[in-house]
Amino acid sequence: MILSAQAGHSTATDPIVAARQQALRLLAGREHSRLELEQKLAVRGFEDSVIREALIPLEREGAIDERRLAERYVEERIEKGFGPLRIRSELRHKGVADELIDRCLQVSNETLEARLAAVCDRRFGAEPPEDRADFARRARFLAQRGFPTESIRRLLRWND
Repeated sequence: MILSAQAGHSTATDPIVAARQQALRLLAGREHSRLELEQKLAVRGFEDSVIREALIPLEREGAIDERRLAERYVEERIEKGFGPLRIRSELRHKGVADELIDRCLQVSNETLEARLAAVCDRRFGAEPPEDRADFARRARFLAQRGFPTESIRRLLRWND
């Protein structure tokens, strides 16, 4: 009994094991970038060195995979009607490397234009803007969704 209690005690108080278990719980809910896990574990009181030691094996084992995170994230956000500028910003905030973001966001102009049109039609209908104020309202909405200004101008056909 004493031996098992000591063994349990050593793993329960090992901060690296505790940080790893916490990281696995977070990863069970959704994909996280390394930066997100570092931040969440730091908020929970783990030291930087402990966090680094806990996350290294998780990366090696594939539990932390930023490529997988970026691919899924891009797919989900596009499906929800967000544009590439916003998605890029969100992934950067998560600590994903620009090169990886570029690879995941490679979309043809035709695909981008189709997605932009679908988002605009869903929100405003198929009719073109009635006046300058309507154009501005639509353009603001689409820009906040993360679509490029030039694509928005082409879609809304405002040449003023």
